[in-house]
Amino acid sequence: MTKLNVNRIVNDGSEKTDTSGVRKITELNVSQTKAMFIYVAQKVIESKPYLTEIDSAIGDGDHGIGMSIGFKKAIENMEQKEISTINDVFKIIGMSMISSMGGASGIIFGTMFVGGVKDLEAKTTLDLKTLTTIFENSLKSIKTRGKADLGDKTMIDSFQPAVEALKNSNELIAGIKEAADRARTGVEKTKAYTAKFGRAKALGERVIGHQDPGATSVWIIFDSMTQWIERNL
Repeated sequence: MTKLNVNRIVNDGSEKTDTSGVRKITELNVSQTKAMFIYVAQKVIESKPYLTEIDSAIGDGDHGIGMSIGFKKAIENMEQKEISTINDVFKIIGMSMISSMGGASGIIFGTMFVGGVKDLEAKTTLDLKTLTTIFENSLKSIKTRGKADLGDKTMIDSFQPAVEALKNSNELIAGIKEAADRARTGVEKTKAYTAKFGRAKALGERVIGHQDPGATSVWIIFDSMTQWIERNL
């Protein structure tokens, strides 16, 4: 990350100054959060060929297509629907993916967003605590629904390390950056695993050496969040 010494605040995002005089963003408002996830959606859509290539090696080859469809619908709904809380942003993304993608990926990645804000009180700012709570709840929901865990060659292998990075951080921007780094490491680790779910399970040890497409999508999401922050704050 290159711009922790912020010179410009977009849409009145909250900031504080540490003892060294460096300004740090402590939270994002609703408008910023919406803009960040529209950017995330665009980057996932751009990654369609890459995700398709990865999935074609060990799966049905449709992961990139599904993620593109889901995030296109999410952008459409975020631009059309009234959004007044952070909860709305996550719920719209999650429900858009569930309704448009279909199949296991739609449910799992939809749960990554909507599952985290279920029963969460309305939030008008996204700080580190809120983001951590949302994704921690999402991780629990995904594990309950999908029955996967670390080492099973699924999106959990990058999502869980990312959540742990957020939990161990004490600053929003640094936490998101570390989450992206940990997610990328998780993707690399999936190359050494056999799969316990989906078409890849039937391939046995032939999947070794190939990264998991779901884990890769999680990394792209966190990496895109980092990119947006670096370019806009």
